[in-house]
Amino acid sequence: AEHFAETSYYFEGGLRKVRPYYFDFRTYCKGRWVGRSLLHVFGTEFRAQPLDYYRAAARAGRLRLNEQPARDLDIANSPYPLQNNDFLRNTVHRHEPPVTAQPIRILAEDEEVVVVDKPSSLPVHPCGRFRHNTVIFILGKEHGLRELHTLHRLDRMTSGVLMFAKTAAVSKRIDEQVRQRQLEKEYICRVVGEFPEQEVLCEEPILVVSYKVGVCRVDPKGKPCQTLFQRLSYNGSSSVVRCLPRTGRTHQIRVHLQFLGHPIVNDPIYNMEAWGPDRGKGGKIGKTDEELLKALVEEHRSKQSLEVLGIGEEDLNSCGESKDCGVSGDCTKSAEADPVNGSSCPAENEKDPKRNDVAACPLNSDINLEMLDKDEELSLCGNQDGRTGEKGWEEKDPLCVECRMSRRDPSPKELVMFLHALRYKGADFEYCSSMPEWAMEDWEE
Repeated sequence: AEHFAETSYYFEGGLRKVRPYYFDFRTYCKGRWVGRSLLHVFGTEFRAQPLDYYRAAARAGRLRLNEQPARDLDIANSPYPLQNNDFLRNTVHRHEPPVTAQPIRILAEDEEVVVVDKPSSLPVHPCGRFRHNTVIFILGKEHGLRELHTLHRLDRMTSGVLMFAKTAAVSKRIDEQVRQRQLEKEYICRVVGEFPEQEVLCEEPILVVSYKVGVCRVDPKGKPCQTLFQRLSYNGSSSVVRCLPRTGRTHQIRVHLQFLGHPIVNDPIYNMEAWGPDRGKGGKIGKTDEELLKALVEEHRSKQSLEVLGIGEEDLNSCGESKDCGVSGDCTKSAEADPVNGSSCPAENEKDPKRNDVAACPLNSDINLEMLDKDEELSLCGNQDGRTGEKGWEEKDPLCVECRMSRRDPSPKELVMFLHALRYKGADFEYCSSMPEWAMEDWEE
């Protein structure tokens, strides 16, 4: 319950917003920091804010080493050289991006499971800049549903059926059905152009380009994937397509549709000019991964729509501008969650059975990132089990850079993507949501 008291929601312009609040990011000293000063660590690894901010935060007592104020970051041979097992706490004034004001609808609930209809734009778990504006927190705060176990994931921008187990035993049982390939998922989407009338099976492998921005592409070095597509209708400019994924890679449906030359109509990643004149059809991009990421970021920056990607300018600054944001070829550092600033937010996996052992995410869990392998660390989206101070939420903070920034809110329309999880079926259950308005045959653009 203490998590829920950190702040409160308010609604404005069709958006659900979170009042800014104080929050503690916490981490233990990593091996590569041993013997370094705090100034060196903040200057080289945590660049979400300028060094002047960290100096001011230290003077204000917001940086603590082993629960003692670390007030001097500037001394070369610091009185605070970092040692193994040192504990670092960074108190920040936290701002969360807005999400759609559309409510989370409960489709079914019993003693074993909870099934909801997730709106577009909400992450499932706390991730990156999102904490209270997530399905897990909203269900806990507004519906009293806590310590739920995730059975599968949906991308932040994907809406539809999302299922949670109430106990570890139920989670384990359904996970076994996943391993036995007894589960079926059906999605619906609206894509650009006239999709072929016959069924299309896409088996192109998919590679993660950037965990930070959340971008994938077809590549022979990627993981094997299969998606079956069936056209349902065509209105002269766009088609409604049923999608039956046989594997569950990150952004699988979206990437396969882009490869086929029919990206989702309003996909904020895979239907952008940055991919070239053909929008990445056939895997033809004509750019290096670094050039692609930079072009994507610049395209959204020019439209003042970085929030649609779930990132902000400070996230780009923290990894040395977009060209360094978690490119797959060298992602050791950038793919690692930033436990001091909380800036890392990899794309949420639509389904990867190997991650179910870390999918349970009670709100009061303590997570030791050093004990997790890279996939597990990424799936948990960083160590964000901080606690707020006694102040609770406050609208303005004298040290907060974000408080002095003027951001354009996304419109509710920008926070909807035409990809919807319509049905989730197992050996002994089946849950469906209603067809979204944009999927109706007579829908007009």
